[in-house]
Amino acid sequence: MESQKKCNMSEILRPEMPEGMALDISHHPLTMKHVANLIIATERMKAGTPESLLSAKDRDVKLFHIMRESVVEGDYAEQEPSLLCVVLECHSNPPKHFLRTCQHQCSVTDTEQRNLVRDPNTMELNAVTLQAGSENHKVHLTMSTYVHPAASTEARPVALCIKDTNFYLSCHMKDNMPTLHLELVEDKSTMQRFSADSDMVRFLFYTRLSGLNITTFMSARYPGWYISTAEEDNKPVEMCTETDSRYRTFQIRSKNSLGHFIPKLKNSHV
Repeated sequence: MESQKKCNMSEILRPEMPEGMALDISHHPLTMKHVANLIIATERMKAGTPESLLSAKDRDVKLFHIMRESVVEGDYAEQEPSLLCVVLECHSNPPKHFLRTCQHQCSVTDTEQRNLVRDPNTMELNAVTLQAGSENHKVHLTMSTYVHPAASTEARPVALCIKDTNFYLSCHMKDNMPTLHLELVEDKSTMQRFSADSDMVRFLFYTRLSGLNITTFMSARYPGWYISTAEEDNKPVEMCTETDSRYRTFQIRSKNSLGHFIPKLKNSHV
């Protein structure tokens, strides 16, 4: 009975898969939870930039990253870590642009469980231990993820914007040292796509997971420099190197992650 179900399900799903993709179902029989994940991810792939505006190589790479971003953070996500396995083959050359794939809202805390708070006078972010009832002061971020224009599967380029504002975190040189700023971007559409050698790279940071939702944020423009917090409370968030006595790891709490996919690259230049 299970082998028959496997055959029928494969025949149903495979005609719907775009060219260049293969779908392997790792658990049988399927549950409604599995099917829901697949439907959510499929609908999500329909959204975003119209395909007619993207080149063939950008469409392939963007499709992969959309599926990679479809992650469910629920109780069953830890119990069933490999619901689906999606294999995408990309034989084209890597794109020469950073292309935004998706956005989601999140909050960030440092190693000492301190929240980020914006100082309206200095336009800086401070790491503050908030007391009960004062959590409305913490900063919520909109995190945008991008397709990397070079081969990379370990680090993910992201841009960080304060929710409901046009202020983005950026890193550029000041007094011969990379420094962190809250920078106003008047036209958010400029963050959709930009070349790898443009000045817009100052808004990008490479995230590298080291545990459950634990990550670092390294400047894409100045490799080796990280977003960090001081050992003392209520001090500015600044850039530092690995040798500095500051906290460089953060916990991300996402508000709207969808789906749970495990992408595998096959002869890919992504």
